[in-house]
Amino acid sequence: MLVGNPKAVRAVGTACATNPLPVVVPCHRVLRADGSLGGYIGGAEAKSTLLHLEAA
Repeated sequence: MLVGNPKAVRAVGTACATNPLPVVVPCHRVLRADGSLGGYIGGAEAKSTLLHLEAA
């Protein structure tokens, strides 16, 4: 799903960075505009693992 507002990048980043329940509220699904993983509070490996588990 796209946010639809290119100026919302900071708001999305802040929401993900301060998310107290990163697995329940799925911030790991947020990708960069170019499709790369980007950051995740649990680390890149955890983000990649969660995305692979969901795809299975």
